Amino acid sequence: MDISVVIPVYNEESTLQKIFSRIKKTRIPSEILLIDDGSTDSTPQIIKQLQEDPSVRAITFPVNRGKGAAVSAGIKAAHGEIIILQDADLEYNPSDYKKLLKPFEKNQAEVVYGVRFMTNNKKTSYFFHFVANKILTMITNILYKSSLNDMETGYKIFRKDIFEQLQIKANGFDFEPEFTAKLLKRKIKIYEVPITFKPRNYAQGKKIKFHDALLAIWTLIKVRFLESK
Repeated sequence: MDISVVIPVYNEESTLQKIFSRIKKTRIPSEILLIDDGSTDSTPQIIKQLQEDPSVRAITFPVNRGKGAAVSAGIKAAHGEIIILQDADLEYNPSDYKKLLKPFEKNQAEVVYGVRFMTNNKKTSYFFHFVANKILTMITNILYKSSLNDMETGYKIFRKDIFEQLQIKANGFDFEPEFTAKLLKRKIKIYEVPITFKPRNYAQGKKIKFHDALLAIWTLIKVRFLESK
C-alpha cells in the first residue's frame, strides 16, 4: 500500500522535528505532507529543513485558515492510497501506525480510528477534554445510531477515495465531526483500534477550545438533518 501521512502544522516549532523523526522511524509512509497553516514562529524554517528529505512535500498557507482547511489541502495533494492524519504535537505516537494499518492489510476496513479511551489512557487525560469527548461521542452515537468510542480522535486512517466522496466543507476543528458524520450517514463502517495517547495542556500549545465543542454539536446536527448527503 502507498501510504501518505498528512500533518497540519500551526506554530509547532517545539515538537515538529520530534514527531517527524518518530514518523520516519516507522519506515511506513511513502510520503509525508506538511501543511503550514500560517505559522508565525520558526515552524516555516523547520519545514524548509525537513524538505531536504525526498519523502517530504510541503504546502504553505500565507494566513491561518484552520485545521480542516489544512487537512483537506493535504489529502487532496496526497499520492497515497491510504491517508494517515497526524497532529504535529506529541499527543499521538506513530509507533501505533502498524496496528492501525492491520485492518487494511486484511481488507477488513476502509476507515480506521485510533481510539484513546479503550485503555487506561483516560487516567492521563485532562478531565474537561475527557468529558467533552465522551459527550460529543455520545451525541454522535445517538444521532447516527452508531457505537463509536472516540469520535474526536486525531488518528483517522482511511482510503483516499473515501474522503473524495464526502465533500468536506469544514475549515476548523469541525473537520472531525463533519468527517465522522458523513461517514456514518453513508453507512461506511469505522473500525476502531486502541492507541496510546499523551495529552498536552494549553501551556504546551493545545489549541482546541470550548466553542469548538459547541461547533462540533452543531455540525453533527446539521449533517444529520439539514444535508442530503
